[in-house]
Amino acid sequence: MTVDRYLRLIAGFFVMLSVALGYYVHPGWFFFTAFVGLNLFQSAFTDWCPMMTFLRKLGVRS
Repeated sequence: MTVDRYLRLIAGFFVMLSVALGYYVHPGWFFFTAFVGLNLFQSAFTDWCPMMTFLRKLGVRS
């Protein structure tokens, strides 16, 4: 898998996890959902995401 596919997988997992935590644990977890969405939004314009840097350092191919 490539960095882009891993990035979408991780972002989707974080969104689903934070929505579940916000619903079942505490509504404050929805701020994490907003953070992930904001990060995806800015990465669409800048083509950079902190997770991409982390994945490349782990050796995931571009």
